[in-house]
Amino acid sequence: MILIPIVALFLGAALALLMKTPVPGVYGQYMAVACLAGFDSVCGGIRSGLEGKFRNDVFTSGFIFNILIAFFLAWLGDKIFVDLFLAVALVLGARIFTNLSLIRRFLLTKWQDSHERKRMQQIVQANQSETTQ
Repeated sequence: MILIPIVALFLGAALALLMKTPVPGVYGQYMAVACLAGFDSVCGGIRSGLEGKFRNDVFTSGFIFNILIAFFLAWLGDKIFVDLFLAVALVLGARIFTNLSLIRRFLLTKWQDSHERKRMQQIVQANQSETTQ
């Protein structure tokens, strides 16, 4: 289940690289904000999947609403002549870094635990072989 967001991310990146049509001016900001919101949702989905809390309905609704809210805030900022795009980018960037750091910490802890288990098994096996001799 965790592979779905990763595959979708790579598929979207490949599609973007294959299309050579430039995005005009202000729409580029909207697309950038939408991409940041989508990437934030994907990182959150991966994190919740690693924690065993992933729910497809929560991920899908969060993905759509994050993109819509970010897009709306960037649009509203353009209408009132305030760069809300920068605020949205800052908040989403912070959330992405937080999610990535939690993913890294989770994977590192899991890796360290597996190495500790292997070390303990070797100690137990060594003790058993000494007691049988």
